[in-house]
Amino acid sequence: MENPRTTVPGMSENRAAVCTVVTTTDSEAAARDLAAGAVAARLGACAQVAGPVTSVFRWDGAVQTEAEWRVEVKTAADRVDALTDHLRERHSYDVPEIIAAPVTGGSADYLSWVVAQTR
Repeated sequence: MENPRTTVPGMSENRAAVCTVVTTTDSEAAARDLAAGAVAARLGACAQVAGPVTSVFRWDGAVQTEAEWRVEVKTAADRVDALTDHLRERHSYDVPEIIAAPVTGGSADYLSWVVAQTR
């Protein structure tokens, strides 16, 4: 099996080929839709929906507290920009949280599977 740190064409040896992209939304149904849409579009290999979580943030000049659902999508590093655009286009928030973090280790078989599923 190929090394998951070098599976994506053009990636350097020192950069992870897999990332986790996280967003939050205001309902479980919206979170499920974002997760399913990302996987159906092959922008993510899989996604988990967790929640509700309590989010505290500043918006419109005031500190707010809301229940949200977290969506975590596993994707190939070269798909992060397309996934970010996909989530932003389908998100109900004016400024959605969309954060990508590299996966720096894990099961080589799983990480290779993530890359393969996003082709």
